[in-house]
Amino acid sequence: MNAEKTEIFDKVTKMLETQGFTIAAKDDTRPWGGFFVIDENQAQDFANQYFDGIDVESLKIGGKLSPKILLVAPNARLSWQYHHRRAEIWQVVEGTVGIKTSNTDEEGELKEYHPADQIKLQQGERHRLIGLDGWGVVAEIWQHTDASHPSDEEDIVRVQDDFGR
Repeated sequence: MNAEKTEIFDKVTKMLETQGFTIAAKDDTRPWGGFFVIDENQAQDFANQYFDGIDVESLKIGGKLSPKILLVAPNARLSWQYHHRRAEIWQVVEGTVGIKTSNTDEEGELKEYHPADQIKLQQGERHRLIGLDGWGVVAEIWQHTDASHPSDEEDIVRVQDDFGR
């Protein structure tokens, strides 16, 4: 891992710990950056911190919610993807990021999002998070749409991927 990536992951780790969050999992091996998974029991605290106190009960579609922090590297792109068993809500925490969305496999136009900007992604909606000039930090809540079969990392349908996954 390069020094810049190590530095941003250490910074976000300290930020989350200072805010009282329990990091349930961390993945800093993704070619585009990585993510932190926060303890699901802290979903309301996470929403209070990153989503202006939105009531997590109003976000529940199929039961549980899964809070995460995404870190996207400069000039890196996550796959053009969608999900069968979840919707997502994102809010930019730090940096400026690009996001493309579409209801078809054709990529939509790039839109810039800045700290405090929020986007809601519907189940099945195609989306891609893109790092622009610097590192982007994005808070994410997975809204599981199937209570009997919650979404996981396997619930990613990649339409296009820069890393051949």
